[in-house]
Amino acid sequence: MEQLGAPVAGHGEGPCWDPAAGLVRWVDLERGDLLATPPGGGPVTRHHVGTVAAALRPRAAGGLVVAVERGFALLDAPDAPPRLLPELWSDPTVRMNDGGCDLAGRFYCGSMGYDGRPGAGALHRLDPDGSTHTVLTGVTISNGLAFTPDGATAYYVDTATGRIDAFDAHDGVLARRRPVVSVPPADGAPDGLTLDAQGHLWVALWGGGAIRRYSPAGELAEHVPVPVRHVTACTFGGADLATLYITTSTVDATDEEHRYAGALFTHRPAVGGLPPLPYAG
Repeated sequence: MEQLGAPVAGHGEGPCWDPAAGLVRWVDLERGDLLATPPGGGPVTRHHVGTVAAALRPRAAGGLVVAVERGFALLDAPDAPPRLLPELWSDPTVRMNDGGCDLAGRFYCGSMGYDGRPGAGALHRLDPDGSTHTVLTGVTISNGLAFTPDGATAYYVDTATGRIDAFDAHDGVLARRRPVVSVPPADGAPDGLTLDAQGHLWVALWGGGAIRRYSPAGELAEHVPVPVRHVTACTFGGADLATLYITTSTVDATDEEHRYAGALFTHRPAVGGLPPLPYAG
């Protein structure tokens, strides 16, 4: 585990690899900023898009899609002003949180109450044609989402459940929900996740100061400590997709943790990751 540069985010989240630009991108969520850095570290660029920047993905045609406080926005270039799409709700106590794309280029992002109240969130889907759809309701803290290479299975985290669940995925619809991994509360709470090339799940542990690798059957395969309690998400990147990039938060950080909290970390596991999935719109 290595720290990639100084802490730069208050609440780092949602890392993704942008192969066209050759950059690691992530968000400083509550500052509404998009961050980017070269894969080996270096200058960090910062681009403000709104009150909240919850998650982002490259667009296949160039630019970015971003989940903002109450919906989605499109950027025609990474440093362009956001073109806001219609808000999905009007409640100011609910915001977007985390998301990802499927093989067809649909972008999903889930919401949560600012106060974390049960059932305030939902999982929303932005299709390539710009239409939006609600995929799940009754969610508390919508978090990591990743699809298997064949697109048939989606893994999903609602952090309040303490689980990683699997769904059958077909044409943007998620069905037949079942638990795969249960994280003991003493170990932290599951947050963002990604898949490696063997189909194993890597998940960040909020409050647990670690990332973990689980088999598709839910067996714990690796536990890798991170020197920050609130680890938020992880993704594979670099030209060879061999490096795991890990985001962290300064929330409730101790004086000692402030040396590390908000920084981007890297880890090189034995197995690399899968090609990133862009938004097709």
